[in-house]
Amino acid sequence: MKIILATSNAHKFAEVKKILKNFELYPLEEFLTPFEIKENGMSFKENALIKSKAVFNAISKEKQKKIVVLSDDSGLCVEALGAQPGIYSARFSKQGTDEKNREKLIKKLRKLKLSQSKAYYKTAIALSSIWGDFCVQATMHGKVICKERGSGGFGYDCLFIPNHFDKTLAELSSEEKNSISHRFKALDLAQILLRILARNYG
Repeated sequence: MKIILATSNAHKFAEVKKILKNFELYPLEEFLTPFEIKENGMSFKENALIKSKAVFNAISKEKQKKIVVLSDDSGLCVEALGAQPGIYSARFSKQGTDEKNREKLIKKLRKLKLSQSKAYYKTAIALSSIWGDFCVQATMHGKVICKERGSGGFGYDCLFIPNHFDKTLAELSSEEKNSISHRFKALDLAQILLRILARNYG
């Protein structure tokens, strides 16, 4: 059984591959030319399933017999901003870069005269296969700050400090981050489903 990760984000692929090291994981580009998928769902779960289904349906019927498509939809929800940016985390600034997204988040917090706020990351992992579509979800709670710290990770990692830590995700090692992250927790749950699917594929 081969698993296609439905993303063109190299950072995300590397992170997921490290966690799912016991499975055959392939980037989308090895099977399909990346194409635009309209993520018009109203939740992380809906958007993750939209992506996994779109990619699975674009694969030939013959190849579908040995493939599972895995997608994730993740985002940061900031309490002081009414859970923004949420499902719009990747396109919060509408300029398509992590740097601009972080700038907008910091600007919004400072406008409220805040230097930090409670926040949480949420991930939905969707799987699409000939056996059906499935989804699991997980969260990581902590706070966001208004000063970037650390050079690791991606997205909002340099602004997010997990509960029980004094470092941002970008200051933690990949091993430390993977042991507590929302994506790790969701992928850990997804592995249960993947092992079941692997037996069905034979």
